[in-house]
Amino acid sequence: MTVPALGAFLLAAAALAGCSEDTAETKEIIRPVKVLEIAKADDTRALEYSGYVRARTEMNLGFRVNGKVIARLVDIGERVKPDDVLARVDSTDYGLAVNSAEANLAAAQKQVETTDLARTRAEQLYAKNVAPKSQLEEATLASEQAVSTRDAAISSLQQARNQVGYTELKSDKSGIVTAIAADVGQVVSAGTPVLAVAVDGEKEVQIAVPETDIAQFSPGKMVKVRFWSHDALLLDGKVREVAGSADQQSRTFAVRVSLPEDPRILLGMTATIEATGDNGGGFVSVPLSALAEKNGEQIVWLVDRGAGTVHARVIKISDFTGDGVHVAEGLRQGDLVVAAGTQFMAENMKVKLPGSGQQSASVEGTADGELVR
Repeated sequence: MTVPALGAFLLAAAALAGCSEDTAETKEIIRPVKVLEIAKADDTRALEYSGYVRARTEMNLGFRVNGKVIARLVDIGERVKPDDVLARVDSTDYGLAVNSAEANLAAAQKQVETTDLARTRAEQLYAKNVAPKSQLEEATLASEQAVSTRDAAISSLQQARNQVGYTELKSDKSGIVTAIAADVGQVVSAGTPVLAVAVDGEKEVQIAVPETDIAQFSPGKMVKVRFWSHDALLLDGKVREVAGSADQQSRTFAVRVSLPEDPRILLGMTATIEATGDNGGGFVSVPLSALAEKNGEQIVWLVDRGAGTVHARVIKISDFTGDGVHVAEGLRQGDLVVAAGTQFMAENMKVKLPGSGQQSASVEGTADGELVR
């Protein structure tokens, strides 16, 4: 090849290379995206709270007298029946009190006999006009006073005997021992809880409900109850009681749900209460992967269906859930939200929508936010 011909070839090759680079630089990138569509708001929303099974009635048993615990006859989990002795305190001092009361009663009885003889003699002397009427009246008053003293001694003796009986802690009803608060060797005062007994009978589930949802629960409301240990066990429950004030530490309200009789339900089992509530909040639930940040604000990327481009929209987050977030403001029905890959998005970027299988998210309340696939 001659030198002029080689020069022409190189110039042509350089021109072609320049055109290829220009074409590559001007070629527009279209990125495929995964989207979800905001659907029509539901009238209700699902509420789920976990709790545990407990007896409707629980007795905290304590001695009616002070004393040192000398025996504990039951353990946690044991069944008890009415009049079963559960524990004892030392009864020595109370036995001595009985002896003293018996002695006082004997002395009072002798005093009654003595004053009765004196009154009888005064009556005889007065009848014979030997003694004045004042002597008879004094003898009568002394006799009546002795009788009153004897009656008081009888009551004191009965009280002392009751005190001895109170040194034994007995169960009032049938149930299961659930807690022990005092043991052998401990000195307890009257009324101090020593044992807790869950009374046989109706069972219930207690849950803790935040103040944002407590208005959705009222006595008589029907709910569904599931149990972690029995996946197939689904029972109908009824709200029996709603606490009138929030717990000072957790700031939640205690709600008790009555359960129907079922032998498979045991005390302490973990249960889930499923209920429905009004969708008053109008919140939208979106996955965490749909969130992005721009200029210090939370945003999502919306897809323009006609132009096939994405645009940022500022949103207001209400709270976080187990699988996403609740959006209070910024989204409405029909919006297409980029569900993943937000870090690659840019304003007016061309995107490719999937032909089918788009997700949709419904406008929901604050309690949950399940995506409808």
